[in-house]
Amino acid sequence: MADDTAINLETIAKLAKALAFIKSPQDPVAVALKAAAESGKPADVKKAYAAFLKLKPGDRAAAMAMISG
Repeated sequence: MADDTAINLETIAKLAKALAFIKSPQDPVAVALKAAAESGKPADVKKAYAAFLKLKPGDRAAAMAMISG
């Protein structure tokens, strides 16, 4: 990820909570996002970001809408 597109850890944590609500707290993407937010390790963030991008477009849009409001 380039620095200009990096997602801050607060946003990652919000996305994790949104996905836990939309899908389930045990959803692999929600778990990966939560782990990335807690660890802050670049490798965890990269893995979570990649998983988030593989979500269905509707799930991604719903999570983004939840954190934008």
